[in-house]
Amino acid sequence: MVQTLKKFGKKILWCLKIPYLPEVARALVKGPYTVKFPFGDTVDTGAYRGAPVWDEDVCIGCGACYEVCPSDAIEMEDDTGSSPPMRRFVLHYDRCIFCGHCHYNCTTEDGICQTREYDLATFDRSESVTNIDKELLLCEKCGGVISTIEHVQWVARKTGPKAYASPTLALTLEGELITAPQAAGAPAEEIDRSDIMRILCPHCRRLVVFKETT
Repeated sequence: MVQTLKKFGKKILWCLKIPYLPEVARALVKGPYTVKFPFGDTVDTGAYRGAPVWDEDVCIGCGACYEVCPSDAIEMEDDTGSSPPMRRFVLHYDRCIFCGHCHYNCTTEDGICQTREYDLATFDRSESVTNIDKELLLCEKCGGVISTIEHVQWVARKTGPKAYASPTLALTLEGELITAPQAAGAPAEEIDRSDIMRILCPHCRRLVVFKETT
């Protein structure tokens, strides 16, 4: 009985292999489908996502790529103590999963784009890092971070004539950008009505408007 079951099982396995025989024959004639990467040439199909790269002329430093990165491959750090104050973005390729969220959610659409570069293997992780720096715009009253100068300028241009409803955007359009004379987090001076025509963060702007309307 046991021998009969074994013979029956072998016949079933053989029947299951029959559909793969043509594939085996083709493999014997054409050779393997795999390539000899990295020792041989590879075919660029164009249907894949490679390493993301910043375009320094298009990027406005808004931080959208940093906010949507699911693998925390992008770091953002504001240095308000430097002269001028700067915002630095650091991209770690060894953490990047090439998902494309940074590109799809870029405010300017092309500030960071994916390339077809995929061969990023290295023995030194410090070589898998790239960065970009943008100058910050600080509040003239409290020294708090508003955003990067390029980001505020971009918003002002997008808003058009309506930008003149906001003194901060209007001063930006006129090129009168003045960085804060004190460090971020320092106690602000007494808010006065005359401060309405200064470059202010949202918090200080609310205080000025509240004082103006009361």
